Amino acid sequence: MKVAAHIAVALAQAGLLVLLGPLVTGFVQKLKARLQCRQGADLWQPYRDLWKLLRKGTVQSDTASPFFQVVPVLALAATVVSATMMPVLWAPTDIVPVPLGDAILLLALLALARFVTAIGAFDAGGAFGGMGASREMTVGLLVEPALMMVVFSIAVVGGTTDLGDIAARRSTLAALSWQAPDLLALFALLVLIPAEAGRIPVDNPDTHLELTMLHEGMLLEHSGPGLACLALATHTRQLIVINLVAALFLPVGMAHGMSPVELAVALAAFAAKTLVLATFLGVVESSYAKLRFFRVPQFLGLGLLCAFLSLALRIL
Repeated sequence: MKVAAHIAVALAQAGLLVLLGPLVTGFVQKLKARLQCRQGADLWQPYRDLWKLLRKGTVQSDTASPFFQVVPVLALAATVVSATMMPVLWAPTDIVPVPLGDAILLLALLALARFVTAIGAFDAGGAFGGMGASREMTVGLLVEPALMMVVFSIAVVGGTTDLGDIAARRSTLAALSWQAPDLLALFALLVLIPAEAGRIPVDNPDTHLELTMLHEGMLLEHSGPGLACLALATHTRQLIVINLVAALFLPVGMAHGMSPVELAVALAAFAAKTLVLATFLGVVESSYAKLRFFRVPQFLGLGLLCAFLSLALRIL
């Protein structure tokens, strides 16, 4: 019974991330518009876009193989499965019978979603899709090792890679107990968030200029329900990365039991932390221009260096 309850909680938390992913995107877009003195669309526009795409037909390239049709489903499935591993509201202090929150597997699933999407872009045979896919994989080559080193840096202290266990242990630490490796790891994640979420200064999700596209370039050949799946995967991925920062460095307010009061406090804390980090993304996008692609490795190298120093200081 305890195993079933733990699986049910993991599925419920994943459902919350999938449900609120488009809302976070809508908030970032609305904040950007306000900071740029524009009215902008309302918070619910991403949901309307998804609903509109689900009702449209599908157009497919003549050169695409049958695998192209299942790419959106595979990318969304990998993203949703990774969402089940995030401690959103609940981080138990006791030993759980089914460890579903392994951080290494979570990062591997996010990398799998990126890889499958890139394969679909190459499979369509379009020039801009292949260009966007190659650029996206180059960014992933710089981002994924840095994310792994950040996780290892935190896991060395906790003795585990289970995100729920890490969040439960770090929630008991005082703010003044942070050390230099913690600050370096947090700075590295703040540098990597825009890249992993496909936002400025690394990528621009609102652009329609094919020569500057990264993630959006891989979606050019998709349409209808398939494009809706990829868009929902992108929204969910962004919220997963935001919640990863909260779980590793801001696990304040997470519930350790299943009482209604604890869950209500955890839900309020989750909303506050998501609001702060989404505001960070919106402010960064409104304050900086998109980098030239050849400058992106220099920017991401800063996060990679901080992640390496954080892990090195833990080990030495």
